[in-house]
Amino acid sequence: MAGDDDRRFPLHPDMMVLVNARRPTPPGQSVQAQRESWNAYAARLAEPHPDTLDVTDSTVPGMEGDVPVRIYRPKAAAAVTPCMIYLHGGGYMLGDLDSSDSIAWGFAVETGATVISVDYRLTPEHPWPAGFDDCWSVLVWAAEQGASIGIDPDRLVVGGDSAGGRFAASLCQKAKLAGGPKIRAQAVIYANAGPIPDAGSMVDFATGFGLTAARTTEFGELLFPGGPWLDDPVAFPVLADDLTGLPPTLVHMAEYDPIRDAGRAYAARLVLAGNDVTVRTARGMIHGFMRARFTGAQAAAEFRFICDFLARHMV
Repeated sequence: MAGDDDRRFPLHPDMMVLVNARRPTPPGQSVQAQRESWNAYAARLAEPHPDTLDVTDSTVPGMEGDVPVRIYRPKAAAAVTPCMIYLHGGGYMLGDLDSSDSIAWGFAVETGATVISVDYRLTPEHPWPAGFDDCWSVLVWAAEQGASIGIDPDRLVVGGDSAGGRFAASLCQKAKLAGGPKIRAQAVIYANAGPIPDAGSMVDFATGFGLTAARTTEFGELLFPGGPWLDDPVAFPVLADDLTGLPPTLVHMAEYDPIRDAGRAYAARLVLAGNDVTVRTARGMIHGFMRARFTGAQAAAEFRFICDFLARHMV
């Protein structure tokens, strides 16, 4: 992150903790090595959950076996709480319950809701729709069986960052087409709902800002190894013919992010379809800015904005 880009695209100071946490990645790393590197990066930015939460690892029945989940419930919560289904980032091939722990528990603390973090299956071992199917199974379980752990099935929201944000958009699209479960709101955080052609942000921020354009393309190819399912409105919500009737949506982008313009495109299409859409750009920030909230006041404010949006729709 040096040279001309420092002058054209000055980073917010809060982002330096993300820059400093990164380590060079040797070319040709195995998938397992990449996952270990990602988890180590996440660990350098993590904080343990506070003792105000009950945190439980469990499983939910899925379409092809049990889906691991981590459930965060505020100890001071009422007997019945709203629920957020949280879907982690990592390009569909990285991440797990531990690498996303600090983000997930933060949502529980800030919203007062029960948060279910989903350890969905990853590429390249499990291309589309395997990971998404796991997320769908957890959403359906929360709606149908969540009362057994004190969840109000009428107050469900979904949200995710990066790859998880796309899965959140896909959940909303499938829930609409299937006639349920009812989703109160969705938060799509530095994510897209499918790439768009000729995105200027893929050029402006192709390298030097954490997530690269090349890496973004690689992640998409691993998700759809046989070619993208462009005609599937669940796989590519941004291209869906019908985007009406979706829940209130927050599209929260990082200003310096190769997938920023794809997020903008999804937000614009939602607005044109008549949906209730909140659009926010984290100025001077890069992909992954939520991880900087422990050391950066503005990064913390961006995180609270997401939590406040979700909390308003869980009342």
